[in-house]
Amino acid sequence: MSNNLLEINDLKVHFPIKGGFFNTVKDHVRAVDGVSIAIPRGTTYGLVGESGSGKTTTGKAVMGLNQITDGEIYFQGEKLSGKGKKIGIHRDIQMIFQDPYSSLNVRKRVFDIVAEPLKNYEKLSKDALVEEVLRLLERVGLPAGSLYKFPHEFSGGQRQRIGVARAIALNPKLIIADEPVSALDVSVQAQVLNFMQEIQQEMDLTMLFIAHDLGVVRHMCQHIGIMYQGRLVEEGTADEIFNNPQHLYTKRLIAAIPDTNVDKVERNMQLRRQIKEEYDRHFNEYLDDEGRVFPLKAISGTHKVALPVKG
Repeated sequence: MSNNLLEINDLKVHFPIKGGFFNTVKDHVRAVDGVSIAIPRGTTYGLVGESGSGKTTTGKAVMGLNQITDGEIYFQGEKLSGKGKKIGIHRDIQMIFQDPYSSLNVRKRVFDIVAEPLKNYEKLSKDALVEEVLRLLERVGLPAGSLYKFPHEFSGGQRQRIGVARAIALNPKLIIADEPVSALDVSVQAQVLNFMQEIQQEMDLTMLFIAHDLGVVRHMCQHIGIMYQGRLVEEGTADEIFNNPQHLYTKRLIAAIPDTNVDKVERNMQLRRQIKEEYDRHFNEYLDDEGRVFPLKAISGTHKVALPVKG
């Protein structure tokens, strides 16, 4: 039996572009164009890329929120297809969204927000439901007094904790975290990330962590995939990606991580300039004649890179 909880094989999600008098399909946006990912149980896989790279579309495809054009997704060895999923799958796969305010119904109290999945899947008495929601709030570090408050009465970090409480209410096996801290102040991000790691270890969760910030991903993930224009350009362990980056796009993302060591700021600024110059001069060599990324090829161990085809 495979140790992978989630396997994505050659996933494609293409959106039609319509136009003309009859509003016919003229072309397609290849948001995800042949992505394969395997996530071992109990680990965190970081999917990184700039806006429009296809990382969020990939996560939504796993959730069944985007129609799959082609490819296969397997969860616990069971094939997931198209939009529809068996009811049990919904229990086992949950999502934490980017904006902890807009993802919560501002007209509902915390009790109703966290209790919603329990009402849908569990037959609990009112007292048992209140008790379970209180337990979940305590688990994410929120006081019992939060129960009947509205989302606007909380800070951004606290609202994200409410979102996590809702996501873990059904004891899922996989969490898809879509930019979970990008809308938070930098001072709060580390607190939320550490708290998410604690929850993951406590519940033995597997996580697909979607982000644009490689610094955040390094803190959370054992394996990392770098996306560009709907395809992976590099994939490997966190050490392989950070200690031996091979693709120019990966190097540019790493160079963009803010400096934390004052003594190295000047040296790092010079390195960034060199990488930018190299990127501007040579990045086209990393794309095929259609402007698409080359297929991944293994270079060592788990390290794969979409390098130009040589002679």
